[in-house]
Amino acid sequence: MLYDVIRTEEKMLVKAAEKKNIDMKMLGSRDLYFDLQKNYRKEFGDIVLQRCVSYFRSLHLTALLESKGIKVVNGLHEAFTAGNKMNSTLAMIKAGVPVPRTYLAFNQETALKALEDLGYPAVLKPTIGSWGRLIAIMKDPETAESILEDREHMFPIYQIYYLQEKVKRPPRDLRAFVIGDKVVAAIYRISAEGAWKTNTARGGRAENCPVTPELEDICLKAADAIGEGIFGVDLMETPDGLVVHEVNNTIEFRNTVPATGIDIPGLVLDYLVNLKR
Repeated sequence: MLYDVIRTEEKMLVKAAEKKNIDMKMLGSRDLYFDLQKNYRKEFGDIVLQRCVSYFRSLHLTALLESKGIKVVNGLHEAFTAGNKMNSTLAMIKAGVPVPRTYLAFNQETALKALEDLGYPAVLKPTIGSWGRLIAIMKDPETAESILEDREHMFPIYQIYYLQEKVKRPPRDLRAFVIGDKVVAAIYRISAEGAWKTNTARGGRAENCPVTPELEDICLKAADAIGEGIFGVDLMETPDGLVVHEVNNTIEFRNTVPATGIDIPGLVLDYLVNLKR
């Protein structure tokens, strides 16, 4: 298992491996360096579980290891697609997965024109990012102009304007966990009082969500659009049914296991062992 920060999830995976008598080696990415001309198959074993928090570190490490013929979960294609909101949205649209109306612009002026077409309120998201950071609601043109002006002074990646309709939903969303070809669990992520973001990292509360046939079908389609592996699929309830607004490449499950009673780390390891066979 590759990591850069040992979180609760990594500790849970280690305990699950010990319980199942699986030989799992922990490798801290910050402590590694590579000769790009060397073959590293012996050092990295049969399968690498990629758990780096840093998207760019994860992407580069996965590319390097795959070039040496090492199986990485999730793979480079999946990391590239799921790790960028525009890439994943395009993949899901192509696969016929329902997603919120989404626009893309590249400067403040065209972003404001796009918002006129999309309509207010709308949501601005960074194409690369997690935990609800730098996501902003734009309620009207004045708010939008102010927020976009700030982004013009940030890193260039934040000047890619990924604009999405603000879906009419309850004060919650859903996260479902797809491992291989199975939806193994799902939770409602309920906003903290007075907040609109549902991320549990930002105060949201997790509750068990039944895996209905509709939920299972849409999540499997969304995961298949990204590739194969282990994914967290984020959905919203609308008057017209579920829509998918994000697919997560490196799942967090510390709150899901107690909420659902599902042994997600154990299922992750079972999936990896079966891939080896």
